[in-house]
Amino acid sequence: MLPQFHSLRGAAVEAIRASDLAVKTELAQEAARRWQARTLSLRSPLDRPVPARPGRPERPILTPPTQVKRRSLGSLKGRIALLHAIAHIELNAVDLAFDIVARFATEPVPQSFFDGWMQVAFEEAKHFRLVRQRLNDLGADYGDLPAHDGLWQAAHDTRNDLTARLAVVPLILEARGLDVTPALQAKMRETGDDESAAVLDVIYEDEKGHVAVGAKWFRFLCARQKKDPAATFQALVRANFRGPLKAPFNDIARAEAGLTPSFYRSMTASRNI
Repeated sequence: MLPQFHSLRGAAVEAIRASDLAVKTELAQEAARRWQARTLSLRSPLDRPVPARPGRPERPILTPPTQVKRRSLGSLKGRIALLHAIAHIELNAVDLAFDIVARFATEPVPQSFFDGWMQVAFEEAKHFRLVRQRLNDLGADYGDLPAHDGLWQAAHDTRNDLTARLAVVPLILEARGLDVTPALQAKMRETGDDESAAVLDVIYEDEKGHVAVGAKWFRFLCARQKKDPAATFQALVRANFRGPLKAPFNDIARAEAGLTPSFYRSMTASRNI
């Protein structure tokens, strides 16, 4: 049973609040369908406030990133650990897409801004379900292992600035997925786990589109403010992101998404103070 909502922002808030992950992902897809069918308004006076944290089940236990173990993909345990980490990333991505919609629903942006982010939310929910099903196939489930809270913290730090949010979430965190996923796909296939590799294939192709949505609207906001996109990106990253950007970069996939090397190449060795 899905919670009631009266607008797109209301649906986004209810999805963020939901601790039942089946409800959260179904709400993501139902809200996207209704928004795309133009049967939902953007906002309603009945919308609840945006929560500071997303709803979560009791498990997984959240730990600092440094305490999450790395395992070899050559073992079943290692593949389960990787898929569990990816499931956690995709779940956070559902909430991050909705947080952009809910938190910035009063921004003066075209309606197509929300079209793009609802497509992202729909696909992130699909990714979470695919990865969770693959975990189930391997005798595991989401919540069996610890996970870290770094993704949500990065979003929380940019909750008051849409341009900064776009710089950090799609243009750093999601773009990182384009860098690391091809090697993971290859390693899964080397171990004979074609089913997990096929799930990563779907995620990789969709994530290019998610980075593109972020890049499109980041450039739009920079143009409106008459700011240089690459220089603005670098300033926002220095102000809002801890640590350097990590090479190697998948320059081709990033460029296809509108994120050219002029944005990030000069920042690989710079550390925030």
